[in-house]
Amino acid sequence: MVLARSLAVVVVAAGLFAAGPGAALAAPSAAAVSRFDDGSFEYPTAPANSFTSIASGQSIGPWKVTSGAVDLIGAGFWQAAEGDQSVDLNGAQAGAVAQTFSTVAGRTYTVTYALAANPAGGPAVKTGKVLVNGQNFQDFSFDSTGKTFAAMGYVQRQVTFVANGPTTTLGFASTLPGAYGPVIDDVRVTTCCPCSCTT
Repeated sequence: MVLARSLAVVVVAAGLFAAGPGAALAAPSAAAVSRFDDGSFEYPTAPANSFTSIASGQSIGPWKVTSGAVDLIGAGFWQAAEGDQSVDLNGAQAGAVAQTFSTVAGRTYTVTYALAANPAGGPAVKTGKVLVNGQNFQDFSFDSTGKTFAAMGYVQRQVTFVANGPTTTLGFASTLPGAYGPVIDDVRVTTCCPCSCTT
């Protein structure tokens, strides 16, 4: 089980990756958690070697499904990037998840996440986007050609934003119809302000 991740004052030296089309979704109204939490989707626990479909309006721990449906993938179903569980952003249809957490206006935050795709069906290239307060901050795509449940081929992606208020809503959304979508795991949020102060 993965412990909650605290915001840390670090500089993450990684490149920004972006590809594919995307459109903004409205930010959900939700109570903010004090820090970004459960970036590897470890609770609640999905059935081992299976998954749980979660519809719009329902929650995955501190995450809320904000549109469509997603699948919370249990331990052993396929390779996770971190911990035991991950999220397929397409349940029976394209879905989106979001989490609202406390931020400090004017501070720069960096989001890193592990990206893969469901290799079981649909088009080889799965697409989606990263949303900050409902605005599209990054389009992403992943080619599942040659990938398997045992070797998902996760890659790390990164996006940076400046908080404009006491809370921020971070979201991930699929832009692909159907039941086989992009997969996310190991989402982390760090802050730098600009690397000379403490949280």
